[in-house]
Amino acid sequence: MKFTLIICTYKRAKPLVTLLNSIKNQTLYPSEILIIDGSPDDLSEKALQAENFQNLSYFRVPIEHRGLTRQRNFGIERVASDSEIVCFLDDDTELFPDYFEELIKTYDDHPDIFGVGGIAVNENSWMQADPNIKYNNHKYFKFENFVIKEGQRNVARNYLGLQSHLGPGKMPNYSHGRTCGFPMNDKIYEVDLLIGMSFSFRKKVFEQLRFSPYFEGYGLYEDADFSVRALQFGKNVINTKVKLNHYHNPAGRPNKYQYGKMVVRNGWYVWRVKNPNPNFKDRLKWNSISFLLTLIRFSNTFTSGEKKEALTEAIGRTAGWMSLFFNKPKQK
Repeated sequence: MKFTLIICTYKRAKPLVTLLNSIKNQTLYPSEILIIDGSPDDLSEKALQAENFQNLSYFRVPIEHRGLTRQRNFGIERVASDSEIVCFLDDDTELFPDYFEELIKTYDDHPDIFGVGGIAVNENSWMQADPNIKYNNHKYFKFENFVIKEGQRNVARNYLGLQSHLGPGKMPNYSHGRTCGFPMNDKIYEVDLLIGMSFSFRKKVFEQLRFSPYFEGYGLYEDADFSVRALQFGKNVINTKVKLNHYHNPAGRPNKYQYGKMVVRNGWYVWRVKNPNPNFKDRLKWNSISFLLTLIRFSNTFTSGEKKEALTEAIGRTAGWMSLFFNKPKQK
């Protein structure tokens, strides 16, 4: 099965080379690698010229094609005609050696699966549940034989009855789902949402879909939007054997005010893609959770070590939420 890897990058020459070196060690190597570089400088291009990566094509895009959404669509247009799977990775990730082998095997073994995502091992906080311990349901989430300690936001939602009734990766009618991921138990889980750091789809999906122009720019939640729309073709899954590390390089990210605003507005947009006609209860829950998360972010101004960032993001969330009353996002 031939497959293409698209890596969209922006001013991250060193992390990009680290990722590509991890691809060198794969037990199954991509048929083609497309680097779509939106950097205003040539540092990434020079870094790649100093290396020798097989099947790699480099594209440094002009300003009109910069931004994650535009760059992804630019790459899709250049995928080989005989490629069957299109994979995406963030440029600040590093793969385990059997990443692609396990990913492609998922498609081979399950013809009804159209989207596959991986799991970030260095971000995984799941623990084997101790049968002798009675875990507080408000402070811990138990899933199968594993348990994870809930963060401040989820603890508050648990106490207020605002937590999702669905499993991880599933999107309830009021949108705010669980974002805790899955334990590393080598299982495959059906989900609604795949994460852009590590997701892939059958090429057939791209014969009808592209990443939405609504997210052009930084593109927060463009992966969630695409994942939801791709469900019309078949299942999306997380395979916990598809492993990588994700390092969240800070380069190229927006300021916290813009980020906070996008969290709310783009979150609203994806909610309405999944549930275009929510009932009163769903609307009430979406707004209640959005308000709660904003209050918590304001409280982090006093409790976290990044007080300025917390305050700036909270103000951005407030501005984004208020803007929905007179300027709702329109689907594109």
